[in-house]
Amino acid sequence: METILKVNNVSKKIGSKTIIDEVSFDVPKGKIVGLLGPNGAGKTTLIRMIVGLMKMSNGEITIANYSLKEHYREAISEVGAIVENPEFYNYMSGMDNLLQYARMSRKHVTPEEILAIIKQVHLEAHFNQKVKTYSLGMRQRLGVAQALIHQPSLLVLDEPMNGLDPMGMKEFREMLRDLKNKGISVILSSHQLSDIELVADELVIVQHGKITHQVTMDEIKNQQLVMVVECQKIDELTQYLTQQSLSFERRQEQVWVYLEQDIRVSLLKDLVNQDLNVLAFYPKVSSLEDVFLAWTEEGGL
Repeated sequence: METILKVNNVSKKIGSKTIIDEVSFDVPKGKIVGLLGPNGAGKTTLIRMIVGLMKMSNGEITIANYSLKEHYREAISEVGAIVENPEFYNYMSGMDNLLQYARMSRKHVTPEEILAIIKQVHLEAHFNQKVKTYSLGMRQRLGVAQALIHQPSLLVLDEPMNGLDPMGMKEFREMLRDLKNKGISVILSSHQLSDIELVADELVIVQHGKITHQVTMDEIKNQQLVMVVECQKIDELTQYLTQQSLSFERRQEQVWVYLEQDIRVSLLKDLVNQDLNVLAFYPKVSSLEDVFLAWTEEGGL
């Protein structure tokens, strides 16, 4: 699979303090990668280095096969970015804002190409309205359109869903999926773990300036199998599980059984044969929040 972004042993030191410590990860073409970490982990510093706003102390960043150090203009021309709330000329329409940004682009951008980008971000019904009339969700989509003006290979979004209502978040997620399907790679940093869970293909977790985990969402979903058991004879159930050397945890009227292998069918048969009056037997699906809290020491974003 083609790699759009390659971060190789990148470090950032300020004085004697190491902010980013030999970080390495790749972003494949047409994938959404969630960048997560507790406050102060180094996410923003890493993003600033990727988009060329901060120099790295050591290492190499390659964007669309261009070295950020050796071919800065070519590399950065492949990047589009928005950080939190993008700024616009409020007295101008969405279309006029994009035309203004197009004039500043090193690449020639035609009005027809801008209209195509407007359709990509689902603003075709509002592009002639003044930006001061836009909702926050519409402004965020216009920000993505601005970042796409020069047709980048990589889109870097730092907290793009701050302040959006549920409908705005849903529309923003749908837009990201459309961009991914068109082959654009996305780095998405957000405190909204539930939204990252819904759109990300892969996760990179940063803590204390280091990458502690780099996994796909499929790997997250296939974490250790936990079965929730409810029955009328919980004391007898826990005794039986202890005899079988199975790991478990009692949680009020439930028992969570941790399985190293998928033995659900045989386990359920055994529990029924033990005459425990089983009322419920189902898997507990770990959310991204569960996994994140388990993986990070601070347990916070």
